[in-house]
Amino acid sequence: MLLYIHVPFCVRKCHYCAFHSQIFNKVTFAWYLKTLLAEIELWGCRLKKPKIGTVYFGGGTPSLIPPFQLELIMDALRKHFTFIKGMEITIEVNPDSANDKSYFDSLISMGINRLSIGFQSLDDRNLMVLGRPHSSRQAAETYYMARKAGFGNISIDLMWGLPRQKMKDWNNELKAVVKLKPEHISSYGLSIEPDTVFGQNRAEVEPELPPDSEQAKMFIYGAEFLESMGYIQYEISSFARIGFISRHNHGYWDRLDYLGMGPSAVSTIGNRRFINPLYMDEYDAAVRGGFLGEDFEEITDEIRAQELVMLSLRTSRGLKLSEYTELTGKDLMKDKKSVITALHQNGLVRISAGFIRLTKNGMLVSNSILQSLAFD
Repeated sequence: MLLYIHVPFCVRKCHYCAFHSQIFNKVTFAWYLKTLLAEIELWGCRLKKPKIGTVYFGGGTPSLIPPFQLELIMDALRKHFTFIKGMEITIEVNPDSANDKSYFDSLISMGINRLSIGFQSLDDRNLMVLGRPHSSRQAAETYYMARKAGFGNISIDLMWGLPRQKMKDWNNELKAVVKLKPEHISSYGLSIEPDTVFGQNRAEVEPELPPDSEQAKMFIYGAEFLESMGYIQYEISSFARIGFISRHNHGYWDRLDYLGMGPSAVSTIGNRRFINPLYMDEYDAAVRGGFLGEDFEEITDEIRAQELVMLSLRTSRGLKLSEYTELTGKDLMKDKKSVITALHQNGLVRISAGFIRLTKNGMLVSNSILQSLAFD
């Protein structure tokens, strides 16, 4: 089982972010921490101290949690869950809140062994446009402090397709990040989402974005460049050196059970999927009353088949056709013959050794391809 802990606090909301978060304050955080510790105990008892293979602290900004309080969470997890030897424990950190070597020393001492650092860009103009609360210099300093503390598994987040960004700018970003030699790089195209600063100002933002043709070049160039520098593209947005694939994220693509804790966290256990309440008062009431997980969606065979297609095709491994047949009793190549033929002829998918995989051009239009193959 995978374990995800949502930390819904930020210094401020970035302009592109659609995740649930609120401005950090000590009173609300103390309330959150007390409720989270109660939720950890609740699930540990309900699931009878289950084995977990990964823990991932996401947000929000988990690095806003003071180390002594983060240690309370880690102690509670060890008490109520069974940690598998050699498991991966990741925390997302932002350069503005993780800027002290002693902080990283504390993380290592409590068993956290992987970092995901939210650079997003190493260009100060881009950082300002994105509403990030840090500079490029702070980002680099955070990375070096983490290395000095002893972290040997670091991921860096980057974004492309930004307002007024040119190919040469993206090239410079990639070169600068690769020089740091992180073990993992997540590379995301900017998406303008509703209920974000960008979404609320769509009319002003969209004309500043690179044309679709330029964004396509950025994606393909970025993937090819990172591969040439020794990174394996194991998922549309994920690149890793050998031995450093994110086990937590890979578990999602492999459709493992996962338990999400904290406000708005999603869980899938067996044939049930449920979402924690979004707001603190409702979340607290659900934990105290033991109601978590009672309002669930049943994962039917049809949903499992759709998710098998959609999640598998996001990965470089692709969809194993026999696995689809075993699950559904159907032959995808026959049922979707005309669609797959058209995709293949247009260079968007490859079919070999019993697998169907997206090409890099296919990854560019992955959402429409996945919809056409997963749904009738």
